[in-house]
Amino acid sequence: MNKKEIIILLAFVFVPFLFSQTKKEIKIKVITTNLPANSSIYISGNIQQLGNWNVDIVKLNKKDKNTWEKSFYFNVGVILQFKITRGSWANERLDDDLKIPSNTRLKVKNDTTITYTVKKWSDQVERRITAHGQITGKVEYIHGLKGDGILPRDIIVWLPPGYEKNERERYPVLYMHDGQNIIDPAKSSFGYDWQVDEAADSLIKAGKINKVIIVGIYCTADRSLDYGGSKSNAYINFIVNKVKPMIDKKYKTKPDKKNTAIAGSSLGGIISFMILWKYPDVFSKAACLSPAFHIGKYNWISDVRNYKGKKNVKIYIDNGSLGLEEKLQPGVNEMLSLLEKKGYVRGKDLEYFKAANAEHNERAWAKRNWRWLEFLFGKK
Repeated sequence: MNKKEIIILLAFVFVPFLFSQTKKEIKIKVITTNLPANSSIYISGNIQQLGNWNVDIVKLNKKDKNTWEKSFYFNVGVILQFKITRGSWANERLDDDLKIPSNTRLKVKNDTTITYTVKKWSDQVERRITAHGQITGKVEYIHGLKGDGILPRDIIVWLPPGYEKNERERYPVLYMHDGQNIIDPAKSSFGYDWQVDEAADSLIKAGKINKVIIVGIYCTADRSLDYGGSKSNAYINFIVNKVKPMIDKKYKTKPDKKNTAIAGSSLGGIISFMILWKYPDVFSKAACLSPAFHIGKYNWISDVRNYKGKKNVKIYIDNGSLGLEEKLQPGVNEMLSLLEKKGYVRGKDLEYFKAANAEHNERAWAKRNWRWLEFLFGKK
């Protein structure tokens, strides 16, 4: 056997061995007997192989009439979070108690098969709006609003108590991303809304914040592109030059920058910061919950660092401590340090809160509404 043949033999022997030491097979298997005709089953999760939370990209393979599965290979130590759907958040799998489950979480250690036996999907069960998931106050909808370079989307507008009674009173405006998840539980992608309506209503009636109009801008299938990707400039232009002028014309607003704020979570947190930083003459304040300031391909730190001076804006930042929140922490720390070096002062024009034992989801963000609402709209 010559040297070349020995090298080839060693490659056949050791390469699979080395691969098995660094990669582990994670097989996702779904067994369901209640699947509508022509349906497909998808997995959506927190990394690229799982679609980066895009709900209709990674499809499982159909093995027989009732079984779908797909194998993935990940490095040991990778932490996965994912959900199973039929290609939309409106039809994700339900637990045996017919409730929408939390994300499946798995730290890759060994070859693993995860099997789900799905009896019902969320669109097959009547969704009941309970006391923790109702709409409080008056809302109006604007459907199919179009913008250059982005997909059309709906908008929900929450009007503060007393809006219709006082014709002369005008109100500050809060714009929010992922609008389907903030007020209306029947529209929420994950079966649980932010309850911003309940929080704002309670704070207003308690005299802790000024009355405010809340405008929720729905996301689309292009969420990741709009909120920091290739379509972010088009999305920002849509808000600044179409949504805001329309709201100011249709409703009794205070249109100046002092009375205009923006808020969002995760990628919605970073696009909120981007809009504030790019248009400080339009927006004067932002709430950035669980923001992706510096992780993976997202890096907004350098733009702030390269700016000479300090912008006259007010910034609220917070995050949790579990799962993805841990990965976001270094970027949050980096941004806070940079802003403080530029002269922002906590309690004045900068606020930060870390929520203990909080995950990256609507339930966690809902618990923190009062903090940022008081910081942005609190009565002096």
